[in-house]
Amino acid sequence: MDKNIKIKDLSLYLKKEKTLVIGDIHLGYEEAMISQGVLFPKFQFKETLSRLVKILDKLDVKKIVITGDLKHEFGRILKTEWSDVLDFLDFLLKKYEVIVLKGNHDPFLEFIAEKKNISLRPYYKVNDIFICHGDKILDNLDFHSSKIIIIGHEHPAVSVSENNRKETFKCFLVGKYKNKELIVMPSFNVLTEGSDILRNEILSPFLKQDIDDFEVYVIADKVYSFGKLKNIKQKDF
Repeated sequence: MDKNIKIKDLSLYLKKEKTLVIGDIHLGYEEAMISQGVLFPKFQFKETLSRLVKILDKLDVKKIVITGDLKHEFGRILKTEWSDVLDFLDFLLKKYEVIVLKGNHDPFLEFIAEKKNISLRPYYKVNDIFICHGDKILDNLDFHSSKIIIIGHEHPAVSVSENNRKETFKCFLVGKYKNKELIVMPSFNVLTEGSDILRNEILSPFLKQDIDDFEVYVIADKVYSFGKLKNIKQKDF
């Protein structure tokens, strides 16, 4: 991974740019589950903010980039989404410049974001780093002139076994997309484990390739380098 980019819990810190990148927060997830008959305690907003503050308190951050899917529900705006997204943006805007990218869950997010004078963007480029949601490949000059791509969307995780116990951990994937470095971020949704990259269907077109040589960085009490994905397939941790 480029030396300027550091993994900080479930986020990426661009040191030179003093920028924090987070994504796939899916605020409103609880209400969506409750509406489907699933009992869910309501602590997502509080836990999300608490986890983010712990990251921000340790860094010199001027700008925050959200890579999409700030809210969860596809086809409507839930009551919780209105309040939680507005409160979340209010918190960030007190101290930081905020860039919000449009994810595949965000067809109605613009109606909330405009209340804070934020326009959703399809991507954000800073220096040679191109940041997008990752549900589609944006074929433009900014993309082609970048050396590094950062995406969300995939919600990568890996399941590891030890002594007949299996646990799933969110992870970063770092590899190549053509001639560019590709960094795939885990979801900042504190309620879900993510999608097991070894067992579940790949979603992002950036990963519709052989990803066996991608490096895996697992997020637990700290960041753990698990080596190449192909080695995880062969090894029982």
